[in-house]
Amino acid sequence: MHNLSIRALEEEQMDSVDLPDADYAAALQGLGRVNIATLAVRPTLDFLCRAARRDRPFRLLDVGFGDGGMLRSIYRWSRRNGLLCELTGIDLNSRSKAVARALHPAGAPILYRSGDYADLAHEPWDFIVSSLVTHHMSDAERHAFLLFMERHATRGWFINDLHRHGLAYRSFPLLARLLRVHPIVREDGQLSIARSFRPAEWRAMLAAADLTSVAHVRRYFPFRLCVERRR
Repeated sequence: MHNLSIRALEEEQMDSVDLPDADYAAALQGLGRVNIATLAVRPTLDFLCRAARRDRPFRLLDVGFGDGGMLRSIYRWSRRNGLLCELTGIDLNSRSKAVARALHPAGAPILYRSGDYADLAHEPWDFIVSSLVTHHMSDAERHAFLLFMERHATRGWFINDLHRHGLAYRSFPLLARLLRVHPIVREDGQLSIARSFRPAEWRAMLAAADLTSVAHVRRYFPFRLCVERRR
């Protein structure tokens, strides 16, 4: 058990380069079920509902796309709402690409790439988003990511992550058992919550990046803590 008054720093199994491909794919699938059960896409879609416009196509970059679930949800949302878009995901783990491609909707304008998001700085991005990524970063990496998004997302950016909350931490094992997810997801789940943030911590990070006046911390049910910037 973790003391949630202090942010945990232990590494998660999902971040291990030695994790077998089959276990990685199974863990991503289990995490996808958890994301569906916890309404994970809702905050990001809410942001896009407020930031995007029907008369303006957009290019969006999803950093750390995992199994591609967020990109697929954005694609379906854009079709329902009559918006034109180009969607790109980039993930440091090259194994994510095969998992996402296996679930790719036919004809969807989604490109899956492997590598470092910083390598895409030369491309034009309207929106940059991430989900369940920033708690995996070091302090320096998170600071650099904030600055990258502010510099390169011409219409706005959105961070969708967890709230380090006692009820979420204590209830996750029950949720994991009910969803019958891979053992890695069960074991990493509580650690992910313990590695995540509280509002005051995000406000301090925004202040360090000189973004306090333009970016805002928002809570979403259940136990999501997000940061948004609209232009």
